[in-house]
Amino acid sequence: MSEKKRILVVDDEPDFVSIVKKNLEKAGYAVEVAYDGVEGIKKVKANPPDAIVLDVMMPEKDGYKVCSELKADKNYQDIPILLLTAVADHVSSTRYSHYDGMSTEADDYLPKPASADDILDSVQSLLKK
Repeated sequence: MSEKKRILVVDDEPDFVSIVKKNLEKAGYAVEVAYDGVEGIKKVKANPPDAIVLDVMMPEKDGYKVCSELKADKNYQDIPILLLTAVADHVSSTRYSHYDGMSTEADDYLPKPASADDILDSVQSLLKK
């Protein structure tokens, strides 16, 4: 039997992490979690996952910086990254935007609230590439 694919979920919202983790585990993935960008980078470097589900707005280091840092490093640049954000198109009081998310080097992008099924579909698609 082949080893389970490992997914790292990086998000500072514990309830959201719990839902995503349960859904991915139910689909047969091994899931590790991190609650900010710095912790996420450490976990990637300690044991690179097969894919990453990454929130944008987090303390310490945001998802854009985490994504850029990983994609710039030849050791981690091939790990597929699904970028998630709750930034609304109409919100102008933030430094984040949907355009920023879609223009990163992330391999896929979903606005929050993304359903657990949408996240699972994206992860499965990224792992097939």
